[in-house]
Amino acid sequence: MATIVHFDLPADDTERAKTFYSSLFGWTFELAPGWEDFYFITTAAGDGSPGVGGGMGRRGAPGQNITNYIGVASVDSCLGDVVRLGGKVLLGKTAVQKFGYLAVCEDTEGNTFGLWEEDPGAK
Repeated sequence: MATIVHFDLPADDTERAKTFYSSLFGWTFELAPGWEDFYFITTAAGDGSPGVGGGMGRRGAPGQNITNYIGVASVDSCLGDVVRLGGKVLLGKTAVQKFGYLAVCEDTEGNTFGLWEEDPGAK
């Protein structure tokens, strides 16, 4: 069964957002290797076990909100299913170099979600 594997948190001011979320929830932020302004977010469950990981970078477009990414075996295959089931592809398969592939979709209710395929060989 597919599950949420990552969330993306856009910010207008990453330093301000880091302070807010670390103070509010205890999240930690680590600058992603090779990036100037994108951070990996570490979260934890109430019992201290690892929570869902996230990422935070500069907001790319007005109205861009938090997006949950669901892990799939194949973004290509899943995009076909999204359309077949009445959803929309908002951003097609996109490589995140050395990490994997993502896509952003809209479900039949107008909700935005992402797809994530892990692949360290992504170019």
